[in-house]
Amino acid sequence: MIVSASRRTDIPAFYGAWMMRRLDAGYALVRSPYSAHRVSRVPLTPDVVDCIVFWTKNPMPMEAAFPQIAAMGFPFYVQFTLTPYGPELEQRLPPKRTLVEAFLRLSDLLGTARVVWRYDPVIVDTAHPVSWHIEAFGRMCGRLAGFTERCVFSFADAYKRCGGAVRPVSEHDQQSIARGFAELARPQGVALYTCAEQGDFSAYGILPGACIDRALIERVMGSPIGARADQNQRPACRCLESVDIGAYDSCRNGCIYCYATMPGAAAKNAALHDPFSPLLIGRPSPSDEIRERSLRPQRMDQLSLFEAE
Repeated sequence: MIVSASRRTDIPAFYGAWMMRRLDAGYALVRSPYSAHRVSRVPLTPDVVDCIVFWTKNPMPMEAAFPQIAAMGFPFYVQFTLTPYGPELEQRLPPKRTLVEAFLRLSDLLGTARVVWRYDPVIVDTAHPVSWHIEAFGRMCGRLAGFTERCVFSFADAYKRCGGAVRPVSEHDQQSIARGFAELARPQGVALYTCAEQGDFSAYGILPGACIDRALIERVMGSPIGARADQNQRPACRCLESVDIGAYDSCRNGCIYCYATMPGAAAKNAALHDPFSPLLIGRPSPSDEIRERSLRPQRMDQLSLFEAE
């Protein structure tokens, strides 16, 4: 089983203490986003969990916990979203200079393979034209080169939950940005991948990527994995199937383009968070139907050529 922690919220930024208690307890309860009283009991033990994929824009509150997670026997890596946007789009993040330093520290701690840089989403508007993105990407790539092996980017999607805050990026602008990014990343030794994009950027050496990536997971685990492609994601998504233990409408980063959090909902739900609860938000109620998820490890034979980071 691969654990996603989480596409729905920023667990390292806001819920690290809860995460560590759930790993200690060996399970978490996850409320279905589609049925309020349907709750799954997800095992979180090293014999069942093949890999944990963390997603964050600010790992600093959980920075000291990552070595503990490794010591507990959990393979993992971190998807670190680091963009050049300011408070106009990302309202409550620490200063970007501080986050860049956090990225470098995390890379020193975990190794370059286990810290994936996400430049996501690429929003093109009057304040952030194509030229602005290329200049900003070049600056950031130069700073992060040698501290990560790959950068994953995608172009903004006009999700209904965003309330019209972003617009789709034209095909012409997509090609211009992809070409510009590739010219800057190549000499820095940073491989570029797209996330769930329909466009073809292979002419620039950019391949379709996956956030929950088979090759990276197998490298981190040290063995092949028999997981299948996730059929519940967007058509162009190449991620492996996983179990997400987060909750929507609970991230307080304040990104106006976010598909996972409605304005005003995060503060309300955060007030219901109890770090001692098996649920991320709130506590189980008598009306909840709690079901044990039948999950098992999917790791296969040891990789003979694996080299530990």
